[in-house]
Amino acid sequence: MSSTAAGSSPDGARNEILARVRAAKGAAAEAEAPPIPRAYRTEDRRPHEQLVALFCERVGDYRAEVERVTGEQLSAAIGKAASRHSAKRLAIPPDLPEAWRAPELEAVVDEALTPEELDGVDGVITGCMLAIAETGTIALSGGPHEGRRLLSLVPDLHICVVDESRIVGTVPEATARLGQIVRGDRRPLTLISGPSATSDIELQRVEGVHGPRKLVVLVVEWNAG
Repeated sequence: MSSTAAGSSPDGARNEILARVRAAKGAAAEAEAPPIPRAYRTEDRRPHEQLVALFCERVGDYRAEVERVTGEQLSAAIGKAASRHSAKRLAIPPDLPEAWRAPELEAVVDEALTPEELDGVDGVITGCMLAIAETGTIALSGGPHEGRRLLSLVPDLHICVVDESRIVGTVPEATARLGQIVRGDRRPLTLISGPSATSDIELQRVEGVHGPRKLVVLVVEWNAG
């Protein structure tokens, strides 16, 4: 690789590699490449209430706790979820709304907390960028209510607030929206499908290897009633 590519950004190195691949293939080979079929389903047209119900069902399949609440019930629901897991000190993003903060909990604002400091709290509260009904997946993108990526990976308990309006039906719908964030803001993405878990060679499930062992998802309808 040239010194220019080696000293440039990862995007610059990638672009140079792709340019060399195209040059090696030749213009004729690229022109003759068949079009990629894209006949797969790109959106789910079911009523949104059905998508919300499906998301909750899929989240439960992953052994996560899931509960539907109203905006007025959210603070109390967060307090109860923390109490179930004996959590009292929870890390939060700096911009977490006041309405999400249960008064009985000690909120530790993440102002560049170290991994050791994050490991010392009982859990974390975050929002999310969007959620996918089809797969029960939650996407975090480092936005104001989500905090930096490390925040949702180190503590053992993750309480995640999912606004019902952010639930989409399919993976292609989510990819289209998240792609805009990645290209425009260059923010990292974290995709969460249940508590962190893996299986060893004997298929023994082990939780908490790559992230929180316990995931509580609170699906919020802000204008209920």
